[in-house]
Amino acid sequence: MPNWTLPDFDVDLETELEAGMAEHRAEIEAIAAGPSPPAFADTIEALERAGQRLHLAERLLSDASGSRSTPELRELEAVMLPRLAAHRDAVGFDPRIFPRIADLVARRDELGLDAEQACVLDRYHRDLVRAGATLGPAEQARLREINERLSALTAQFRANLHEETAALAVPVKTAAELDGLPGPMIDAAARTAGGDGFLLKLGLPTAQPALDHLHDRALRERLWRASAARGRRGGEHDNRATVAEIAALRAERAGLLGFGSHAEYAIAEQTAGSVDTVLDLLTAVGAAASAAARAEAERHTAALHADGHTGPLEPWDWPYYAARERRARHAVDDARLQEFFVLDRVIEDGLFGVAEALYGLTFVPRPELPRPDPDVRVFGVVDTDGSDRGLLYVDPFARDNKAGGAWMDSYAEPAPLLGRLPSVTLTLNAQRLADDAPALLTPLDVRILFHEFGHGLHMLLSDVRFPSVAGINVAHDVVEFPSKVHESLAVRPDVLARYARHYATGEPLSDADIAALNAFERDGAPVTSTRGTANALLDQAWHGLAPGETVAAGDVDAFESAVLDRHDLDVPAVGFHYHSTFFMHIFDGPYPGTLYSYTWSALLEAITLQWLDENGGLTRANGQRLRDAFLSRGATVDPIAALRALTGREPSVEPMLERRGLSRPAD
Repeated sequence: MPNWTLPDFDVDLETELEAGMAEHRAEIEAIAAGPSPPAFADTIEALERAGQRLHLAERLLSDASGSRSTPELRELEAVMLPRLAAHRDAVGFDPRIFPRIADLVARRDELGLDAEQACVLDRYHRDLVRAGATLGPAEQARLREINERLSALTAQFRANLHEETAALAVPVKTAAELDGLPGPMIDAAARTAGGDGFLLKLGLPTAQPALDHLHDRALRERLWRASAARGRRGGEHDNRATVAEIAALRAERAGLLGFGSHAEYAIAEQTAGSVDTVLDLLTAVGAAASAAARAEAERHTAALHADGHTGPLEPWDWPYYAARERRARHAVDDARLQEFFVLDRVIEDGLFGVAEALYGLTFVPRPELPRPDPDVRVFGVVDTDGSDRGLLYVDPFARDNKAGGAWMDSYAEPAPLLGRLPSVTLTLNAQRLADDAPALLTPLDVRILFHEFGHGLHMLLSDVRFPSVAGINVAHDVVEFPSKVHESLAVRPDVLARYARHYATGEPLSDADIAALNAFERDGAPVTSTRGTANALLDQAWHGLAPGETVAAGDVDAFESAVLDRHDLDVPAVGFHYHSTFFMHIFDGPYPGTLYSYTWSALLEAITLQWLDENGGLTRANGQRLRDAFLSRGATVDPIAALRALTGREPSVEPMLERRGLSRPAD
């Protein structure tokens, strides 16, 4: 059998985490007591081999928290996350480990390292310096306190959001109130209510798809207000004090490490390089997007008034009128389009078809392998030469105690050094239809699934030996690049021809439907780009706080409003995609200070798609070039230089704005 990591999904997580930490401590002790002078093999390579049991246990905890959360799991997180943070600090601050690494750095020219070895040595040295390994005892002690408290606050943020999302589901008494909602969504609301009317669960962490369809303006308002209220309505699950403390502690930690803010600390190791570069990018995109959004707002306001409503356009109106305008412009109905997106076909002919066309990968069902839930499907991934590349777990359906949204994660990262293949997970929250009807995806579900699959391919195609610099362990501001490229591939006509077939008749999408799907990004660009920019600037505002600078819990809403005003993004009925109290990406995710990464990666996406179109599209030759230049290389290459060499283009904002149908306002 290939060297797959097959998790034990029934393991007692607390026991396994404790055992993993104990095993890791013993491994670190052996490294610390190693010979002097240190060698690459007995220090860096040994550190890469250490902690594998703990790493898997942490991945299982994270997976369970997102996909199968229970009160018991949330209690376990509250206990274990601070302990895990303390464990990481104990390793990072071990006074015997960092000197060994520093010695290797000082002697690197005489060590005969290859490019990957040099890269992983630099990564260990950089990360330990950034973690505080060179600070004095008092500063390290305070860092330990901050890191443990931040871990506890992260668990608290997550638990509060889970409770709020469940508590704020919107009850609906009659089917008449749901007029306009597609049948599958009505069926899901009825099943969720359990026979007592209907219940609109809050789905994604941000947008509520029902707002596109509901004719009842009062119900749209109820749904929008419920979504926006999460964590900011008082009571024991209010997250305002939590986010304010997280931001203040991150600022203090940045100051201890010699930076003026957490944003400065985070961006220092990104490809953008500086806060000023980030703000310049966001300002340019925000100006173009908000100008277009204001023009769109005028059209939607006129439509609102034509329907007999008075007053201004509101946030609960925008999705409805934007979707109505899109349907009229393209003579297309999203509910009808959904009939062409059968889940199994999207996965097998869409995702897997693209992976085979570009990269030569094939995916073999492995129903005999263990899985965490009956919904989950497992596939073995095979390369063009017949060798095994890893495992892919697909968890497609929404269910109770499963977090909203979609994500890619892994049980095991790629690690040829250890003879270990990656085990990648893709999680979606598609609605399951009643009875034995085929599962159908919305057009948005399809794009999201292709997006997450792009992350998965970045892991599965990695050839870097050392796990710390393999796969998606690259700069945050380029990690979204593969996912954005593959999301865009989802609606190429030649890709749609592979998988978009009517569930009953098998007929393909019409040319008009294909054109409508391809216009989706441009049609939505004014609002999505305005909100995306506002979200990234809110992230910069929170993480631009200087050490000692704080925001009172009661001032969180005013703090948010000031960001819109300061950057001239206060477009009526647009605002933020997230409010701070449910802003998972920066308060319970990997992007604090670097949410601009989605926009930065879009610069790279735009020039790559131009290159792909000019060179014949989805060919094996193009896939191999993209794989060799970027997807297989992890952090061992400069990503901007690699893409410049691949495409012959310099990343800039203009191709991205052109792709989105936006243009810079005249000076």
